[in-house]
Amino acid sequence: MKSLFQQSLLKNLIAKMLLAVLLGMGVVGYAWPQMDHSAHMMMGAGKPANCDGSGMECANAATPFLTNDGKLYLVWTAGGMVWMAKSDDLGKTFSAPVKIAEHGKTLDTGGDARPQILVQGDRIFITYAFFKDARWNAQINKAYSDDGGKTFSTPISIVNDTSSQRFPVMLLQPNGKLFLSWIDKRIVASSKNTANEMLGGSIAYAFSDDGGVHFSQEKIANKDSCECCRIGVSLDPKGGLAFTYRAIFPSGIRDHASQYISNTEKLGPIRRVSNDNWKTDVCPHQGPSISISSAGTFHVAWFTSSAKRQGVFYANSHNEGATYSDPVRVGKDDANASRPYLLAAGSNVWLVWKEFDGHKTTVFMKNSLDDGKTWSEPSILAETSGYSDHPLLIHRDKQVFLSWLTREEGYRLIKAGNAK
Repeated sequence: MKSLFQQSLLKNLIAKMLLAVLLGMGVVGYAWPQMDHSAHMMMGAGKPANCDGSGMECANAATPFLTNDGKLYLVWTAGGMVWMAKSDDLGKTFSAPVKIAEHGKTLDTGGDARPQILVQGDRIFITYAFFKDARWNAQINKAYSDDGGKTFSTPISIVNDTSSQRFPVMLLQPNGKLFLSWIDKRIVASSKNTANEMLGGSIAYAFSDDGGVHFSQEKIANKDSCECCRIGVSLDPKGGLAFTYRAIFPSGIRDHASQYISNTEKLGPIRRVSNDNWKTDVCPHQGPSISISSAGTFHVAWFTSSAKRQGVFYANSHNEGATYSDPVRVGKDDANASRPYLLAAGSNVWLVWKEFDGHKTTVFMKNSLDDGKTWSEPSILAETSGYSDHPLLIHRDKQVFLSWLTREEGYRLIKAGNAK
């Protein structure tokens, strides 16, 4: 019988072998800080690692926006370029794509990197990031259209700061304001070569009253965050918003936190979502998701790989993040779950995630009709045998859709259910 030490060595070896496979499938991204963040671009079985085109068939990430009148806008990155197209039939066909920007190999296509899009009538606002140097310092650019996407402004930086900004996330508030948040490294950069040199990045944010043409002075919500994980953000029924992110707590613990911003733009305290105690100096490339129900419940899902718990977990809060319920595992105990995404509409909540079984990637979904008190059994929404983007959820009125880009099947908008 193997000793505990031998068992531990075997588990570590198996984990490393599995991680290499998962990277190849685009299921997870995992890299040391400040290393090449494009490892997730490796394709899965049956497909070459490269795809030379810039069309949707070669896209590595695609982000949707669905308007109330049923128009689907899609922005994607492929071949070092950023593109946008529109569909009037829920993704069955698309208009001729419009090129937003071209950066070649410097375009940020890391594991959690993706372009962002918001639509207000004829105003379309897009953000994305590209690397400025070989040390993976990046710049977030913005571009907008006032003619429904026929033409776009020349992309320019969202801020004047010259350090590094990555992973933008956006939403529109009921009052018409545009909220933008990102990972910012100005504080980390200023600490270099000092006695208090910092790791990671910071959570920054700003508001715009004119659809993204101008932004308020950016503010720092948390100076200590992971530098390579996406931020989750959601509107609150009272007109405020909340975001969640992978923070860096004392002793190098990379666990998740949430913060609330009221409708008067007052920033709330940093609240810990879960005590996973994941002490690591690596980049998980696995950001969290948050969605707030009509009752104000914060629903949060995240990935962790600590000694305490490993995999995807879910929790909720009924007091704006002051306390959270105990974490509940998402997926089976032995499943390779990743990339959770949440959507709440009324008292209905949907949760999707990916699982990889060594051959194919499957998107599972479960939903709650009572604001997270009880959940349905997981069901399969879609599968693929090659590279795949993150599963995303969008909705129009009471219809909820899975937005999923895969190399084998292309882009799909799949009906996931109806809000009741």
